[in-house]
Amino acid sequence: MKQITASLAFVVPSRTGVLTALETLGIGTAGGLLFLWANLPGGLISGALVATGIAAIAGRALAVPPIVTQTVLVVLGISIGSVVSRQLIQHLGAYPLTIGLLAVATFCSTFGSSLYLQRVHGWDRTSAFLAGSPGALSQISILAVERGADLPAIFVVQTMRVIILTAALPLLLALTGVTSASSSSPLTLTPASPAGLVLLVVGALAAALLLRLLKFPASWMFGAMIASSVLHGAGLVDGGVPPWVRGVALVGIGSLIGSRFARMKPKALLGHIHAALGSFAIAILISGIFVVVIALTTQVRLSDTVVAFAPGAMDAMLALALTLHIDPIFVGAHHLSRFVFVTIATPGIVHLFGRIQDDVDD
Repeated sequence: MKQITASLAFVVPSRTGVLTALETLGIGTAGGLLFLWANLPGGLISGALVATGIAAIAGRALAVPPIVTQTVLVVLGISIGSVVSRQLIQHLGAYPLTIGLLAVATFCSTFGSSLYLQRVHGWDRTSAFLAGSPGALSQISILAVERGADLPAIFVVQTMRVIILTAALPLLLALTGVTSASSSSPLTLTPASPAGLVLLVVGALAAALLLRLLKFPASWMFGAMIASSVLHGAGLVDGGVPPWVRGVALVGIGSLIGSRFARMKPKALLGHIHAALGSFAIAILISGIFVVVIALTTQVRLSDTVVAFAPGAMDAMLALALTLHIDPIFVGAHHLSRFVFVTIATPGIVHLFGRIQDDVDD
């Protein structure tokens, strides 16, 4: 009950916080509209990410308040759940096989990236392993503090991976012909009736708060997605949120990811940029091998597999799935599975193979 109360608590932001949020979202909106006008794949989310990332690196103290972040994730969850009745059955038979291969790919890419960071950049084993683990950044950060790992270096590598994937993956898919730039607009759905929208919002918030109480990962997005899926699958609601609302949410998630650069000092970013790019290349290479295997041995669409196996954050990859006409249910199932893999396995592996640094503050 305390956790739900805390989740519902609204803290009035300071004037500085409001101005910072408006600046962040304004820059993100400008970038998103520019990319959309240029007909670039994933225009709204990619453009917002690139614009806010550049501004943050240039020294602007950008940030998105928690209440805005939660609202954006709920809207995206409702939007993803709105297509469940159309795409729930698609690829269902391939889930056990592909999720099993995803587990193997996750461990291979993690150890490959870790080995690269140790051998090429001289990182200690614990920092290298935590930096190479895809997703679950909050859990990774806690482990890094507990084990005395290099947290700034880990954060640079983890954040760079998410930003590169979110900005570059839509363009890569379009250039290779896997998907097209013209399909980069969000899936068109008829807006639900006013009563349907109210039911969607109430159900989404209730499910999100329940999952948050249960400490379920990505509770805001997945709670809204589950509620929306159930309501649409049961025929209680027809349609989704208005397209402009979905567009605002895509700009919001792009701005949120890009604003992460504001937390990095330029010196720290430049000092670890080569390590971030190298470990990213190793992870992508290994994941790509598994994607090719699945493409050659199953009937799963290549675009679905690419996004499902991309070692990026769940919220960003689900948003991309929504905006690129890629099966969001398939992608969501795989990214949630990987989150579970990383969350369960990482502490044990760090305990076995890592080591506590001598300069840890007690």
